[in-house]
Amino acid sequence: MTAEAALAMPALVVFTMTLLWGLVAAAAQIQCVDAARAGARAVARSEPEAAAVAAARAAAPDGARVVVERAGDLWRVRVEAPAPGPASWGLTLHAEAAALAEDTVGDMVREGS
Repeated sequence: MTAEAALAMPALVVFTMTLLWGLVAAAAQIQCVDAARAGARAVARSEPEAAAVAAARAAAPDGARVVVERAGDLWRVRVEAPAPGPASWGLTLHAEAAALAEDTVGDMVREGS
């Protein structure tokens, strides 16, 4: 019975550590999504891009990269962050959010009238 326990214990430890890493990575992905949304909301309200980047970075995980760009009537905010864990894994988390620019909303209302 002890031999079986000695063989099973390392497998259980590895499984538990993998499960915990998955939970931490999922939480970091949610942070990336929240950060992208916060940045998109800020820039859509006509706040300066620097303020939108700051809002996104405040909600993003450590080491995140935030990119804000305008494409037509939409503002797009992308957040990329390294996944938690050993750097040798090289996994990157991504999230993107888009919001309609506030300065185009009035034009759309006038066109619909």
